Amino acid sequence: MGVQDHLQNAFYIGGEWVAPSTTRSFELINASTEEVIGSVPEAMEADVDRAVAAARKALESGAWAQATPNERAEIMHRFAASLAKRSDAIARAVSVQNGMPLAVSTGLEGQFGAGLMQYYAELARSQGTDEVRPSQVGKETRVSRDPIGVVAGIVPWNFPVTLALSKIAPAMAAGCTLVMKPSPGTVLDSYIVAEAAAEAGVPAGVVNWVAADREVGAYLVSHPGVDKVAFTGSTAAGRIIARVCGELLRPVTLELGGKSAAIILDDADLNAVMQGLPQVAMLNNGQTCFNCTRILAPQSKYEQVLEAMAGLMGALKVGDALDADTHVGPMASALHRDRVQGYIEKGKSEARLIAGGGKPGTDRGWFVQPTVFADDHNNTTVGREEIFGPVLTVIPYKDDADAVRLANDSIYGLGGSVWGSDPDRASKVARQVQTGTIGINGYIPAVGSPFGGVKASGLGREFGPEALSGYQQYKSTYVMG
Repeated sequence: MGVQDHLQNAFYIGGEWVAPSTTRSFELINASTEEVIGSVPEAMEADVDRAVAAARKALESGAWAQATPNERAEIMHRFAASLAKRSDAIARAVSVQNGMPLAVSTGLEGQFGAGLMQYYAELARSQGTDEVRPSQVGKETRVSRDPIGVVAGIVPWNFPVTLALSKIAPAMAAGCTLVMKPSPGTVLDSYIVAEAAAEAGVPAGVVNWVAADREVGAYLVSHPGVDKVAFTGSTAAGRIIARVCGELLRPVTLELGGKSAAIILDDADLNAVMQGLPQVAMLNNGQTCFNCTRILAPQSKYEQVLEAMAGLMGALKVGDALDADTHVGPMASALHRDRVQGYIEKGKSEARLIAGGGKPGTDRGWFVQPTVFADDHNNTTVGREEIFGPVLTVIPYKDDADAVRLANDSIYGLGGSVWGSDPDRASKVARQVQTGTIGINGYIPAVGSPFGGVKASGLGREFGPEALSGYQQYKSTYVMG
């Protein structure tokens, strides 16, 4: 089940497939082959205006505005079922566009979103609306949770479906409506999600999709009809959005960049570490914000870790994203590949290259060899800046306190991991790392727990009840007698 060709010439606004305001379009390219696979319309300000108006109408009148939490939950469960039917098509669309290996996209893009929708449907049902609290000066206080309003959701290209639904699901659970702006490089998947919403009977205007460039995206962020912005992307772009929302006093959630550390303790089973590290440090070809791209290794085992890392990187299969055996696919665009290769060239002058550093032997596709640098003391460009590719640095440390110091010596604080055989010791180290999330002997975000960062890694949280709260505004009604 894929995207119907005639729908790719339209936007999904107000529950209908509508013609764009201009003939401008985005060309979509297969990251593994560099072949053109289609085009989709590019939204202008007039298209955004129409989408925001549709979202506002759905928020203030009609079936969605009057829906109870139970009724919203039923709609969301139907949406989840429609998404699940399209899981294979979603996974393939993402892998073709951004190079995510099919083995990864099948679970994290094709299936994860339906689970998100189900989780928030049940959360909406169980939470209800009003809560009665005792009052010290009157009879009682009724605390209501109202939808925050029209949400502008801005989604990047690396996990386009999961990151879209991580905004759509809690926002719908809260009773909000949304205008979603996908990245120009990954738009086909949003058409499939929109088809699922239409099939599920999601009321008109609840979720609207308009693909646009940065300039029109900025127009959406500052639009007077928007009540909240939910953004996932680079820290640089997040700072700009934060400034705009600060001036407007507009609530904003920012899930931004990272340069997380994987701390290998001296009692860790190195074989187990190497088995788990690819998912923790190289997920989606390194194009994941929470990847642990700084590997902190004890000085006493530093050379052993380097040898194991070199062997691990050399064993990873680089190839077409749609090949089920591929471990590392291409970068999402030619521009991004060039950016990653630029970092690698810079790293060669700063640190010791122990694996990769070049281009795989392929004629086409935006591929980069999995690359590892050693002798980095956390003060190099490749050791401090987010590269967003299959590039790791291995940094030696003296003791646990030194490992924590190095892990915290970063402007970011999004993910992280600690590897060791003593759970208590690993937990003690993990508690000292300044980050929003961290794993012990592995790492993967959980739907029911808050995900987000500290420092330059963002504001607010996604997943868990905490995300739902971010799409609600609280109102206290004081009953005096």
